This record gives sequence, C-alpha cells and structure tokens, in this order.
Amino acid sequence: MSLTLAIVGRPNVGKSTLFNRLVGKRLALVDDQPGVTRDLREGEGRLADLRFTVIDTAGLEDATDDSLQGRMRRLTERAVDMADVCLFMIDARVGVTPTDELFADILRKRSKHVILAANKAEGSAADAGVLEAYNLGLGEPVRLSGEHGEGMTDLYTQLMPLADAAEEQAQDEAPETDIELDEDGEGETPLITAAKPLQVAVVGRPNAGKSTLINKIMGEDRLLTGPEAGITRDAISLRVDWADPDGDSTPMRIFDTAGMRKKAKVQEKLEKLSVSDGLRAVKFAEVVVVLLDAAIPFEQQDLRIADLAEREGRAVVIAVNKWDIEEDKQEKLRDLKESFERLLPQLRGAPLITVSAKTGRGLERLRAAILRAHNVWNRRVPTAALNRWLTAMLEQHPPPAPQGRRIKLRYMTQAKTRPPGFVVMCSHPDKMPESYNRYLINGLREDFDMPGTPIRLTLRGQGDKNPYKGRRKKNAGALAKHLKGRA
Repeated sequence: MSLTLAIVGRPNVGKSTLFNRLVGKRLALVDDQPGVTRDLREGEGRLADLRFTVIDTAGLEDATDDSLQGRMRRLTERAVDMADVCLFMIDARVGVTPTDELFADILRKRSKHVILAANKAEGSAADAGVLEAYNLGLGEPVRLSGEHGEGMTDLYTQLMPLADAAEEQAQDEAPETDIELDEDGEGETPLITAAKPLQVAVVGRPNAGKSTLINKIMGEDRLLTGPEAGITRDAISLRVDWADPDGDSTPMRIFDTAGMRKKAKVQEKLEKLSVSDGLRAVKFAEVVVVLLDAAIPFEQQDLRIADLAEREGRAVVIAVNKWDIEEDKQEKLRDLKESFERLLPQLRGAPLITVSAKTGRGLERLRAAILRAHNVWNRRVPTAALNRWLTAMLEQHPPPAPQGRRIKLRYMTQAKTRPPGFVVMCSHPDKMPESYNRYLINGLREDFDMPGTPIRLTLRGQGDKNPYKGRRKKNAGALAKHLKGRA
C-alpha cells in the first residue's frame, strides 16, 4: 500500500463516515454533533482493486493558538503534509462556507494532490451546493454520499492514476537488496547518485535526539524539536548533500522516525501508527543509525531496534547522543563498547560513534561511519579467496562429527550482496551446530574486513549428484533387451 489518502474538511461534513466505508469497519466514532474526531486515525482502505492507507482527521477549525482546536488543526495539517493525496470534503447541503474557502487556499499551497468531494450529495437538495463547489478552484467536485455509498466509482477514477504513480515512486525509492552474484562473485554495484541517494534511517527511543541530529545535518531547523518525548509522529524523509570538510558531498535521503517504545507502553493509537511507520523506514533504508541516549544506553528497546535492523539485513551504525554533557568520557566509552560487544554479538564490530546533536560534535565521524558501513554492506569476496580461507578455517577447527559421521565442507562462494550472503556446499547441512556457523561468520567478519554488517551463511547439501549414477544399470538393461531382440 504505497498511497496515503487524508480526508480533511470542516467538522461534521462526514469524514469519519466515509473513512468507515473505505476501511470496511466502524473504526471511527460517528455522531451528528461536530468535533467528535480529535486525533488522527489510520486504516487500510480499499476501493475495488485499489489498496491504500486512509487517514481520518479532526475537523479543520479556524484556530491557530494553543487551544484544543488549534492543536487539532496542527495535527490535521501534519496529516496533510505526510499524505500523497488529500480528499477535501464539503457538505453539499450546506454549500461552500467562508471556512471552506480558507482551507481550500491552504490545501492548494500545502498538498501535492487535492480531490474535492461534495458529500451528503444524495437528492436534489444538494445540487446547488455541488455547483457552488466549483468556485473553490480545485477542479470538478466528486459527488459523494459516504453514508449511502454513492459516488465511489467517480472517487475510484480520480484515485487510480495517483495510486499508480505512488506505487511507481515507492519502487523507485526502495533500496536494492539481496543482489545476486555470479560464480566469480561479480555483479553490478548500485552507485550513490542524486537520482539514487544513499538511504539512511535514524531510529531510537523517544527523546534520544533524532530530529535534533537531522536538523544539525541539514544545517537548518526542518523538523520540530523540544524537550517533550514523542514530538515526531510520522517517518519524514529529507534530501541532503552531506559534505565532508574537504567539500566532497554524498547525496542522501534521511528518514526521521518516531521514537519506538516498548509495545506495552504504546497505548495511544497515533503512537502505534508512528512506530509502524518507523519500522517501514527501516525497510526503506540501506544504513540504519540506532541513536542512543548517553545517560541510558542499551535499554531493552534499543537492543530490539538494533536486532530488527540486523534481521532486515541493513547495515547498522550505533550513535551515542548527548555526549557533550557526559563527564567521565573515557570510562563511559569503555563501558559502552563492552556492553555493545556483550549485548549485540550479531553486530560485532559495527561502528560506535559518540555525537552531540546539539553542538554538532562527532558528525564528521558519523558521516564517515555511515559511508564505511554502506561500503562493507556491498562487499564482494572472490570465490578463490573464499575457498583458500575455508581450507585454513577447517584445518584450524574442523567441524564436528555427529554420530561419528564427519561433516565435510567442500566448496564456498558468495551468492549475494547487500548484505553479503555466502553458500557452503557440504554433507549433512542439517547436522551442523549453530556454534560452528557463528565460528565461520565471525571468521568472515575478521578476515575479510566486514565489521558490523549482517552476514547470511547458508549450508547446502550436495547430495549425490553423480551424473553417471544408475546409468550403468540402465545401459546394461538396454543392452540385454537389444541382444534379446536380435536373438
């Protein structure tokens, strides 16, 4: 589901009724009185063969202060910014109001695509309101009845080309992973270009300083920050050419994500959506920066986030923020490295960088670590070198002999990259203990300079692939039959 559709409009125009119809469930509370919806609500919408994410929003109020209505409006505006398409609803029986005109002007400036919908349009009483909707300058209105399901075909016609374009964009932006290599470990390495920038996700617990760090990288306050935890609600991607001190720049797309808390603590619906958005950002990234708070590093949730990135096969960089307020830096760094090696053995050797998002200290080291992690993620090892290495590893520590039968490792090659994936042809692969797999993976990391990156090792049984097996018996039978015929 690549397309995101936000339903916006004044209070009580029927947004939640249409939302319930599109998701096929009564997820949103519906009532005749205005202002029932106060928060964002997200669901999986479907319209014929279209599948998309649909967001129900609070009614747009003409308030910009810190009142409840003002905060609801800001939340709705955020939904407008993150959505691919906005469905702007008016009440056809009431007609166009001054508030509708005000918000139509806002949507023209803020939204990429706006579909105008005249709701409650069943019957002739709505005709005047539908005609009036043309004055908003948002094109031809779709005549709808969310309650009775009228006008869904016209809505489908408007959404279909936008859904196709969003799907195409998602495919273009998705990183190439698990790239197949030939027998010699050769294959084309995707280059970092302006069209295909390096994709980096910054993840971590709430209030670790993710948005502050990205603002410092961007060189401007592009993201809302503050002392409160959980300000960021959705995954936001920003483009930047991140330059080193010598002026060499690398095009990057950086994803700022909502803080991920323990599942038991995630009560608010919006925060659940935010966490799922962060998980999607990990899947769209090539390098994942796990940002820790120096005061409370390596809590259980930090470990889960790092493990998720490793399981998704992404390169990982650990960054420890708020280092500027740390007093005993040497001892703290020693403790951090010890904890890292002990708690995340699957990411052994991954870079651990200390930074201060507030002052910008350590950003050059972070940039270098991201590029190095990306380089290792693309690492290729020639087959000849792998097999010489495998022979040495077997001599140093032979595999076990379960039930007295020695496991023979015959041949090794690299089958994939992004992340590096290796295949070992052997006898009895199902009998190989996990400890020996770890021995080989740790050896690959150390001897071929692949610290921190996920490594996939597959043991494959050769079986009995003798092409002549059974052929002698078959040939003997054919000869006997031939001689019998001649006799």
